Amino acid sequence: MTLGLAAVSAMMVSCEQMPKNDTATTATTATAAGTPEIVYVNSDSLLSNYEYFKDVRDRLQGKAQQKEKDLRAQAESFQKEVQRFQQNAAGMSQQQAQATEQRLMQKQQQLQALQQSSGNELVSEESEEMKKIYDRVEEYLKQISQERGYKMVLTYQRGNSAILYGDSTLDITESVVEELNKNYQSEKAETAKPKEEAAAKKK
Repeated sequence: MTLGLAAVSAMMVSCEQMPKNDTATTATTATAAGTPEIVYVNSDSLLSNYEYFKDVRDRLQGKAQQKEKDLRAQAESFQKEVQRFQQNAAGMSQQQAQATEQRLMQKQQQLQALQQSSGNELVSEESEEMKKIYDRVEEYLKQISQERGYKMVLTYQRGNSAILYGDSTLDITESVVEELNKNYQSEKAETAKPKEEAAAKKK
């Protein structure tokens, strides 16, 4: 299972910031001196280099592969039951054969339902994770827009974008990815601290 880049190709389309008071206006103007008001981010580069996205992608791919493996094992086990029934059906009474056939049909329906629910679960989880990624990026872009005076942050995706050309000086992808990864590494370090402390206490 691969996370779709299209799900976030529209993130960051518009990140317009309006100053809340005179102080904010003064600070923004001073910070934004000589800074372009409209910049863009390459969504392909952002996702391919954002560590949080890669961790989410790897986790969901691993989960999908495990579910597929489990379902395949159950399907193979079911197929063997069917084969045994076919081999032994001649020696069964009509009542035994009907009962076994009914049980196998019910099991087949359960397997189909499980396959459907597993697929829906993965789609739902992927959607939730993409929303988290969108929220993270949007929050950071709002922050730097306030700090640097950007009025709008556009997204660029090769072959699927309204931006046919953009001056490279307006491309802030590299700095955005760098800061997003730095923030994510800090979060991971903070999350790992309690686990490390608990492990140290056990020793």
